Amino acid sequence: MNRTRLLVMTALVSAMCAIGALVKIPMGIGSAALDSAPALLSAAFLPPAAAGTAAMIGHLISAITGGSPLGPLHLLIAVEMFVVTGGFAWLHHRGRDLLKWGYFLVGNGVVAVLPFYWLVTPAFFWTAIIAVPAASIVNAIVAGATMPIVRKAAVRKEVAR
Repeated sequence: MNRTRLLVMTALVSAMCAIGALVKIPMGIGSAALDSAPALLSAAFLPPAAAGTAAMIGHLISAITGGSPLGPLHLLIAVEMFVVTGGFAWLHHRGRDLLKWGYFLVGNGVVAVLPFYWLVTPAFFWTAIIAVPAASIVNAIVAGATMPIVRKAAVRKEVAR
């Protein structure tokens, strides 16, 4: 994929993440959103760094639309989203289909929440450890249900070049 095409595709996925960020799932600590699903889907046609970048932008837009201030905690979450989604895409490109879902659910739903035990409060952590995995599962279900269609379209596009 040439650089211009890569940039455009990453921007399109970022825009889809922004739209997903507007679809809120009410949780005890505010709301989660469907901002991860498009980034997970992008693993079918984007390299890991581009998929991670789209997830990072999606989270930042979700934070803005959710009324949360963009402070260092949201920057930390954005970096976590980059790592988790980039790792998901890396595993996808290596054919680790079952492992990539487990990696996403554990990485996004549990590991990414751990720093907040010390950075915010234990009470926030115990609320988040229920809400964030639930949102991760919803994003994974949406992405998993549509991944076969996106994968077929990405393969067809590669052949048509």
